[in-house]
Amino acid sequence: MIALTGASGLLGRFLLDGLPGPVITLGRRPVAGHAHRPWDLTGPPPDLTGVTTLIHAAFSHVPGRYRGGEGDDPTGFLNANLDGSRRLFDTAARAGVRRVQFLSSRAVFDGCPAGHPLTEDTRPDAASLYGQVKAQAETYLSALPLTGQSLRATGVYGPGPTHKWQGLFADYLSGTPIAPRRGTEVHGADLAQACRLLLGSDQTGAFHLSDMLLDRHDLLTEVQTLTECPYAPPPPSDRPVDALICTRLPALGWRPGGMDRLRASLPEMLTGPCRS
Repeated sequence: MIALTGASGLLGRFLLDGLPGPVITLGRRPVAGHAHRPWDLTGPPPDLTGVTTLIHAAFSHVPGRYRGGEGDDPTGFLNANLDGSRRLFDTAARAGVRRVQFLSSRAVFDGCPAGHPLTEDTRPDAASLYGQVKAQAETYLSALPLTGQSLRATGVYGPGPTHKWQGLFADYLSGTPIAPRRGTEVHGADLAQACRLLLGSDQTGAFHLSDMLLDRHDLLTEVQTLTECPYAPPPPSDRPVDALICTRLPALGWRPGGMDRLRASLPEMLTGPCRS
């Protein structure tokens, strides 16, 4: 049986759709159609009776921000996300959970110099508190007597009521100037596919998840085509971005959807045509 934290968040919704059932949600609020057990990052340990796999996707942060998500309360941020994750992992080990999948981030490398190859063997070097929390939680999980799998994902996109590009699309469609930018992205459904694949593997350690390097120019050109928006997309970015090198998951058969999946998802992520 699988237990999932963070089920009501964007990542959690993709996992609920993509994981084999039954899935028990752990959190403050139940999710319709799923068994639920109460739990909070800062509260007492959850009941993990009967759970064989725990997937930890919950994270407490200032709305809309991961890096810098501590806001003006770094102590509370650490207590919830680092200490809370450690307490959860300890509870899983004591309860006899065989596998823990931890949703980590490429932010564990956000202190690395530009041009540094980001392989799965690269030692984490985090500058942000967010990246440091993820890296330290990975290390803690790796020392426990269970199958610990840390999934270092790039930016995760996909449809949802509060998807990551909601503000960007609204600004572009209203004519607000958009700054050039590019970054690495992966669809939430491809994240769920990776979690499913790892359910059948006893491999431990870090697994990289990244699909494509996406420029806002290219993304908003797709949006312009769909909406007939009269505003020009921003120029391409010249900022260097190091790819997250993925080898372990593709060896297990992981195949992300690329631009085809992005184009298929965009209509659902847009609220309507642009009006000048």
